[in-house]
Amino acid sequence: MPNIVIVSAQPDRVQNLSLDLARHGLDCPVISSNEKILQYLEDDSPDLVLIDIASVAVESNRWLLSNTIKEHFNCSVIGLLTRNSLDDIEVTVPIDDFVMEPWDSAEVALRIRRALWRTTNIEGDSIIKYGDLVIDLDKYEVSVSGRLINLSFKEYELLKVLVTNKDRVLTREAILDKVWGYDYFGGDRTVDVHIRRLRSKIEDAHHSFIDTVRNVGYKFIV
Repeated sequence: MPNIVIVSAQPDRVQNLSLDLARHGLDCPVISSNEKILQYLEDDSPDLVLIDIASVAVESNRWLLSNTIKEHFNCSVIGLLTRNSLDDIEVTVPIDDFVMEPWDSAEVALRIRRALWRTTNIEGDSIIKYGDLVIDLDKYEVSVSGRLINLSFKEYELLKVLVTNKDRVLTREAILDKVWGYDYFGGDRTVDVHIRRLRSKIEDAHHSFIDTVRNVGYKFIV
């Protein structure tokens, strides 16, 4: 589940939006933009922050928080704007997207998912996409260039483990533990066989996703 928060100097203004977004499968708690906001974000490590720009009374301070968040945290920022706050926006303002009031929860939810996909390749908490490879965690489906791939359960679990540890080398022992369980009595050969089968299904002359690290294990590459 992506970590999303709504920041407002007047939390009551955005409480209904938070509730409506929950109906779209997005948990977006509201926090006050007080002096402790940066410490809260530091501890919480958000993936995306929605900022109620118009709740900041002093115009010169309206973009200060978004600028600070973009400087200190590796996350997307979406501005919740009114007509008045739109008038003083410039192309250099450090936000990734914005939505005009009255805020439609369906539109905000779509903009959140698009922002998350651009920055993390994760659409909400159910779709993982790397290039032409798409994994639908809700449907247990895998496709490459729009073509559905028929994987066994172990092949699917193996791919998911590799993808969620992308660019990290996983030893055969680690893969056995994560996919088959610590009490599995099979050897490294089991991993090699399943890797070979998985490659034969998702890789071709135009797609290569799994790299072999000699004498160590495997890693997912993009």
